[in-house]
Amino acid sequence: MEHSVIDDAVIHDAAPTYKTVEWTDLMPKSDLDALLNPPEYLDDIADGSFEDIISNQVVNAISSANDDRYQQALISTNIITKMVDQPIRIPGFIVPLEFDDQQNITQFFLVPYFGACIHMPPPPPNQMIFVSSSLGISSNDLYDPFWITGILKTAIIENELGTAAYTMQITTIERYTEEE
Repeated sequence: MEHSVIDDAVIHDAAPTYKTVEWTDLMPKSDLDALLNPPEYLDDIADGSFEDIISNQVVNAISSANDDRYQQALISTNIITKMVDQPIRIPGFIVPLEFDDQQNITQFFLVPYFGACIHMPPPPPNQMIFVSSSLGISSNDLYDPFWITGILKTAIIENELGTAAYTMQITTIERYTEEE
């Protein structure tokens, strides 16, 4: 079968162009502002100190108005609707949820930082992407960051390790390298 230049152009144009995005692109500005400006009392308390114990009762009550927006942002499922159904490329770390018979990861959360959901509290749901993939990722690669490319969707996916407000239909999984 012969292909003309026109046929090749049509095939080339049909492939989506993936936009590289940052995690903050997936979060409403109000949530980002709240997380970047946590209540002041959080900075002044040494873990396990007497003040730490008291602060949970007294300081939290006094600061509750300021704290409410911060706490809401920590569990926010608010998304950026213009990102839905877009072809994107985003870096992140893998939190495994399911494995195949060869111990390849087939379902996972993609998160912005290492240790999320396992060694540290989970990020807000609008900072987690649920991925189900037959491509599989070796469980030996858990400590490495990856570039995930695909079509971003939205759905609330809950798991004991966290909640995601986004899902992705992936086309590629690549080991992370710095962009030039």
